Amino acid sequence: MRKMKRLTWDETKITAFQEALVSWYEANKRILPWRENTEPYRIWVSEIMLQQTKVDTVIPYFNRFMTQFPTMEHFVNADEADILKAWEGLGYYSRVRNLQTAMKQVMADFSGVVPNDLTTILSLKGVGPYTAGAILSIAYNQAEPAVDGNVMRVIARVLEISEDIMKASTRKIFEEVLYQLIDKENPSAFNQGLMEIGALVCTPTKPMCMLCPLQPFCEAHKNGVETNYPVKIKKVKTKTKELLSIIVVSEDGKIAIEKRPENGLLANMWQFPTIEIAKKENDEVAKLQFLHNYGLEVLLEEEPIAHIKHVFSHLVWKMDIRVATLKSAIPNENWYFATEEEMKRLAFPVPYQKMWQAWQEFKGE
Repeated sequence: MRKMKRLTWDETKITAFQEALVSWYEANKRILPWRENTEPYRIWVSEIMLQQTKVDTVIPYFNRFMTQFPTMEHFVNADEADILKAWEGLGYYSRVRNLQTAMKQVMADFSGVVPNDLTTILSLKGVGPYTAGAILSIAYNQAEPAVDGNVMRVIARVLEISEDIMKASTRKIFEEVLYQLIDKENPSAFNQGLMEIGALVCTPTKPMCMLCPLQPFCEAHKNGVETNYPVKIKKVKTKTKELLSIIVVSEDGKIAIEKRPENGLLANMWQFPTIEIAKKENDEVAKLQFLHNYGLEVLLEEEPIAHIKHVFSHLVWKMDIRVATLKSAIPNENWYFATEEEMKRLAFPVPYQKMWQAWQEFKGE
């Protein structure tokens, strides 16, 4: 049973809260490219990009994406290789695949018009309650809450909500409260205002309460316990993999690369040949495993040229980067020798972009 008390504010207090929030947002909102034009396609793309990614990082990606795919029709007709290349560096690549799948459905079933009702938009692949609420409120000005981490932090402090935000059921508590609080005349500014305060003012560790327009309404501030909220109990267990990634150079200067499987982590993206290997295992073991996995017999340079650590949500890669010259190759569908020009057109995940940069520096380029 949920312990959350229902909102007890009267209409006067709710109206005052709405006015304080919307007025602050209109005066202080950042100039962002997706705010200049709130067409549903643009809002949808921006919201998917902003998942797990900072605003400053997203801005140049969004601008390039809109230049390359200015309309939904351009996007749904693009090759997957092109959309992955456009997304290269943002991570969580299933997001852009799901986005293209969902938009193909919109083109086929809704004549290219993004649905403007909650049930239908939630039926689209990759669209959850937050994304649906953001699109409906920002693009269509509908009074639907958009509950992300920033919003939960702000509202948890304002109302001293003590439930664990890592539990899926807790989101419903915030949604119920926000349905009562949301400004029905201007839900777009209301929702974006909450997000903006969470991003700029009501920050996780050092909230700037003296600058916050919601301070007069905030129970946590009144009680001096701002940083006790939101409550986040669940700890994510991470697994670490020790990897050996090798730049294999052929006699004609081409580099061995492989395409990852169609499903799973970093699906369909390109990488340099990589094996999982324990630190204690020697080079002979590594070369035998490499030969078994790829059919490539190589001569390894003695020392790594770089060590790369890359953190996913539940996984850490610790990568030793080595260089090798090719001695012989057994034809294998798992790898391909590419020129540097070819590689520029292919999408590589961030750790392999770092690996390529280490190789360029090693060569002195």
